[in-house]
Amino acid sequence: MRRFVARYEGKMISWWRVVLSVFVLAICAACSPRQLVIDQLADSLAVQGRVAEEDLELAREASAFYLKLSESVLRGKPGHVALAESVAGGFTQYAYAFVAFEADRLEERDIREAERLRRRAARLYRRAQQHAMAALEEAHPGLRKALAGSPAVMPKLAAEEVGLAYWAAAAWGGWISLGKDNPDLVADLPLAANLARLAWQTDPAWGQGSLSGLLATFEAARSGSNRRQALAWFDLAIAQSAGRSAGPFVAKAEGHALPAGDRALFTALLGEALAVPESTDDPFALQNQVMRRRAAWLLEKSGDLF
Repeated sequence: MRRFVARYEGKMISWWRVVLSVFVLAICAACSPRQLVIDQLADSLAVQGRVAEEDLELAREASAFYLKLSESVLRGKPGHVALAESVAGGFTQYAYAFVAFEADRLEERDIREAERLRRRAARLYRRAQQHAMAALEEAHPGLRKALAGSPAVMPKLAAEEVGLAYWAAAAWGGWISLGKDNPDLVADLPLAANLARLAWQTDPAWGQGSLSGLLATFEAARSGSNRRQALAWFDLAIAQSAGRSAGPFVAKAEGHALPAGDRALFTALLGEALAVPESTDDPFALQNQVMRRRAAWLLEKSGDLF
C-alpha cells in the first residue's frame, strides 16, 4: 500500500494526445462497432497511466482528468485488466498521497476537516477496490468467496493480473484502515491479505518490493500478528527495492518500529527514507517525493508518537 508508482506524463502534449484520441474515436464510432472504439480507447488510457511523472503537484492536477476519463471508459469495459489496474492504482495513490496524508497533517489544527478528508479518502479507496475487484471477478468468478476459504480452492493469478491484485488489496487495506468503526469492513482484512498473497505467489518480486511491503503491513496490522514474519516481509521489501525506494523504510518505521516502541530504529529508518537519492528519470521519483514528505512529517511528530 505504500508504493505509489508515478503514473502521469509531465508534458501536457501527452494529455492532448489522449483528448485528441477521444474525439477521433468518437468520430470513428459512426462507422465502427462501439466495442472496438471502447477497446482502443481503453488500451490508450492504460498505456498513458503507466507513464512516469516526476512533478508531484502536476501529477495531482492532472490526475482528476485522467481518472474521470479512464473510469468512464472502464465502466464500458470492466474486464480490461490493464485499464482497471491503472484506475485502481490512480485512485489509491491519490487517496493516500493527497487526501489521507493531508488529514493526518491537519488533525492537530482542525479535527473536523481532518475527519472529512478521511471520509473522502475512504470513498476513494473503496472506489479503487471495487473497480479492481470487478475486473478480477470477471476473470475469476467467485474470487471474493474463494478468498474467505481454504488456500487450496483459491485460483492462480496470471502474471498480467498481479498489479491489479496488488492495487485491489492495497485499496482494500486503506479503506479498512479508515473504517475501523465498521466491524463488517474490518472483517475483510484477511481477505485483502489473502489476495496480496495470491499475487505474491505469482510474482514475489512485483513492484521491486511493493508487494512484499504490503504483505508486511497486513501481517503487522492483523490481530494476533506474527511480528517476526512481518519483520521478515519488511526487510525483504527493503532488499527488493535495492535502496531506490523510500516507501519500504517508511512502512517499516510505521508498521514495526513504532508499535515496538523503538524510537532509535524509527528515526534511523526515516533517515534512510530521506536519504534515498532523487532522480528525475527513476520510476520511483513521484513515490519517493510522497514518502519523503511523510518521513519528514513523522520525524517532526516523533516526540508525540513515543
